[in-house]
Amino acid sequence: MGKSFRVIDLFSGAGGMSAGFSNLSKGDFEPVWANDYNAYAVKTYNRNFDNHCVHGDIVDLLGDTTVEIPKADLVIGGPPCQGFSLLNKKREADPRRQLWRPFLEVVKRSGALVFVMENVPQLLGSLEHEEIERTAKSLGFRVVSAKLCAADYGVPQTRYRAFIVGSKLDTPLNFPPQKTHYNPDKNILELGEFAEDPKPWRTVADAIKDLLPPVGTEIRDIDPPYNLHFGRKPTEKSLMRYKAIPEEGMNRFDLQRVAPELTPQCWIRKKSGGTDLFGRLWWDRPAFTIRTEFFKPEKGRYLHPEQHRPITHREAARFQSFPDHFEFIGSKIEIAKQIGNAVPPLLAAKVADSVYDHLLEGLNENLKIKGTVGVGDTF
Repeated sequence: MGKSFRVIDLFSGAGGMSAGFSNLSKGDFEPVWANDYNAYAVKTYNRNFDNHCVHGDIVDLLGDTTVEIPKADLVIGGPPCQGFSLLNKKREADPRRQLWRPFLEVVKRSGALVFVMENVPQLLGSLEHEEIERTAKSLGFRVVSAKLCAADYGVPQTRYRAFIVGSKLDTPLNFPPQKTHYNPDKNILELGEFAEDPKPWRTVADAIKDLLPPVGTEIRDIDPPYNLHFGRKPTEKSLMRYKAIPEEGMNRFDLQRVAPELTPQCWIRKKSGGTDLFGRLWWDRPAFTIRTEFFKPEKGRYLHPEQHRPITHREAARFQSFPDHFEFIGSKIEIAKQIGNAVPPLLAAKVADSVYDHLLEGLNENLKIKGTVGVGDTF
């Protein structure tokens, strides 16, 4: 009996979850099939993994009789989450909320024993969350869920994500995984919550301070990390704004205080909220959530701690915990989407470790699940 577990990655994007499971975790996970709707993300995935990521709408693929979903032990992925986003409060009928249905259909067709679904924290406790659990239980799964902070698992970014894990195995599932890193501003660490010898959160300095200032404004045909370490061409007014708030942690309110003549009227009228807009990062703290437009400081806290510029694609990728050797395919905009939409590989790896222990225990006990065994030679 082998101990390699076959994995399907849905809504895979560039492959952050696959990278965590197959490259960074302690487990032996073999990606065998993947799917994404974005053609550039599919090219990136296939450049970094075996050429098995299929481009297309998963609903259409499931309706195509010529498409065969391979057998797998595990299905992972993050159905698009815009429908749950705090930025989309009015979109109660957003059809993208229903993409968990084809996800579970693939779980069913593949014969998977475990699934891992990732999404925004707002999913937890929602009606859709209840419906996902109810549907998964009807398929024979026990379901657990948790909100995880990426910084607690070695990612230099305070990104919060929801994870829903389902299993047909009768063995215990230790989820969420123990935290490997802690917030140094907190004085008390709860027993059992942390792995042995936890480290302080990784910081912006840990991730990017070794990088020289960026060169040019385009992707360069050179070795990483500097192939994606390029800048933008700011307007004269933008550069004046950057220079007006030179200290770590400053933001749009500081800009309004020290240089009201440079502050957009829409920011002046907006008296509350948006404290991270046009904000500088701190060297000694993790980065804030990296989104798809991290190169626009008016969208969030994306200004370099001391240089007068927004962060680069390479810096954003490092904040997401992508290794420098991971190759991204596409234009600057497309690569930014892939970076911002990804599950941080290091966070995925810690989830993978929990799943691996769970699967191994089932393997070692040679458990039979409802009269069947796992796919292939795994169980």
